Amino acid sequence: MLNDIQNKIKKLAWSSALLLVASFTVSAANNAGKPVKVDTVQRMVLASTTDLNATLYSRSHIPITAGVSGRLDSIAEPGAFVEKGDVLVSLDLVPLQLRQAEQQAQIKREQINLAYLKKELSRLEKLSQTKATSQFQLDQTRSEYELASADLDIARLRLKQVEDQLARAIIKAPFAGVVTERLVRTGTDVNRSDVLLKLLDTQNLEARLYIPIKYLAFVNKGDELSMTASDKSVSGVVFAKIPRADPRSQTFEVRLTIPKSLNDYWAAGQLVRVTVPTQAAKEGLTVHRDALILRKDGTYVVKVDAENKVSRLLVEVGQGDKERVTIKGALNNGDKVAIRGAERLNDGETVVIQ
Repeated sequence: MLNDIQNKIKKLAWSSALLLVASFTVSAANNAGKPVKVDTVQRMVLASTTDLNATLYSRSHIPITAGVSGRLDSIAEPGAFVEKGDVLVSLDLVPLQLRQAEQQAQIKREQINLAYLKKELSRLEKLSQTKATSQFQLDQTRSEYELASADLDIARLRLKQVEDQLARAIIKAPFAGVVTERLVRTGTDVNRSDVLLKLLDTQNLEARLYIPIKYLAFVNKGDELSMTASDKSVSGVVFAKIPRADPRSQTFEVRLTIPKSLNDYWAAGQLVRVTVPTQAAKEGLTVHRDALILRKDGTYVVKVDAENKVSRLLVEVGQGDKERVTIKGALNNGDKVAIRGAERLNDGETVVIQ
């Protein structure tokens, strides 16, 4: 019985000690101050921005047309990746090769005829010196020789035309890319200029962005705009600005370059988010947006001084971007303001900076 009473006394003593330690811990934490996260007031040039959607396009998405009439021997399939110079389309070459052989034979015939007339003309010119031939016969032979020479030139030109058609019968890729569409099948007879397939350049992309016309003055050729899609962010350079407003949407078009490093992540037809300035950039004091405390009577920030004491200051908010805004108030460049835990603080409280 006595042992039970002693054990109860010991338990009560331990409980009192633990309560006393906890009380001292809470008291020490209260004296240390409330934890806050701070950011620095910075003087910088800042412009108001907004996010707009742009669409990615290939710099080249072209139809491949037949260079000559004929029957298709082969054509690339949709989805086929090709390098520059790879064969996309091949037509039946036999009819053109036969015409080529015929024209080569015609050239040989013209050369034989020209050689004969040249010798005949030379013979008559010698005879004319002794008056052994008439002037009419000499002039006639000279005319025939010159006509034969012209016929040979024409035959050679016709051979070049056939050779050009032979070259056009095999269509090679003008750039590296992928076949997106095939419009005819092997064995089909096609005419010159018929569209056979479509080739997409996957290496050179651009973003086309339509911006409200009221922001026309704030986006110019050579500007760098931030773009985001598929967890990738990059700066694109405006290489074209088309200052013409669409009558319905009241927007104008700009085009931006896309770095080739993103070709494995972005594709033509995809939407990307582009940050566009909506006001002229101005220099001023800026704070992180999380530092702003919005109340009915105004907007406040909590300044943390060198002794880690806080004071709530009324500020006037100006233009800003996604992270920072310009402010006017009793702040200086380099001051510290709370961006986490500021809402529950009162003037004069001491804080712990995390």
